[in-house]
Amino acid sequence: MLRAVMSEIASVVTHLARYPTAVGRRWTIAAPAPPTVLERPLVVLPGLADNAAIFTELRRALPGPVVSFGYSPLIGDVRVAAGQLAEQIEELCAVAGVSTVDVVGHSLGGLIARYYVQRLGGHRRVHHTVTIATPHRGTVTAWLLSPLPLVRQLRPGSDLFEELTEPAPECTARFVTFSSTADALILPARNAQLEHPDLTVRNVVIADVGHLALAADRDVIAEIRALLVPESPAEELRSATTVPRSA
Repeated sequence: MLRAVMSEIASVVTHLARYPTAVGRRWTIAAPAPPTVLERPLVVLPGLADNAAIFTELRRALPGPVVSFGYSPLIGDVRVAAGQLAEQIEELCAVAGVSTVDVVGHSLGGLIARYYVQRLGGHRRVHHTVTIATPHRGTVTAWLLSPLPLVRQLRPGSDLFEELTEPAPECTARFVTFSSTADALILPARNAQLEHPDLTVRNVVIADVGHLALAADRDVIAEIRALLVPESPAEELRSATTVPRSA
């Protein structure tokens, strides 16, 4: 636990230093990559009041292209943000001349990505949906942290989560979730795992990594790279448990 706390403190300090470099960079495309390194563009979604700086290590680990999607914490509804994401991905596919993308979301960004894929037909555009420290079944900290409508949707049992439990037999996208036993913002920790009978999911649990630190964890980065860049071998995850499909 002490290691997790120290790691999270270091991640917060590093992230605060990087945060200004990504301010205003809402929708950006990296330099073109060689055609064989990534099969699809990657779209990244930060958490509440965050920006693309949280994905610095991931961007460094991937050959590109990586595109960032930003949203206002005052938007008030995950559904509205997911609708905006849908519009941006359609625009990206048209500009880049591709039919599908991959998506990685941290915290609330992962929930927005899930809603788009599961409820708005995004499975037709998204091949892999990866979430990191995302409250798939809500978090009790949402009762304490903020009166914002967007945060109130993160309370367990909210109408948003009730909607996400509805059948989704047409959703063919593949989900991978990363969660941590030491995440102090997602409580209980198991709520960061995605369980739905109609969704193909692999839940990966990492030990002793904090909420922000999880997005930069070397094992998480290696696993995402192996998923998106097929020729790169996956590193063995420390203290990880994987579940091929949710029950």
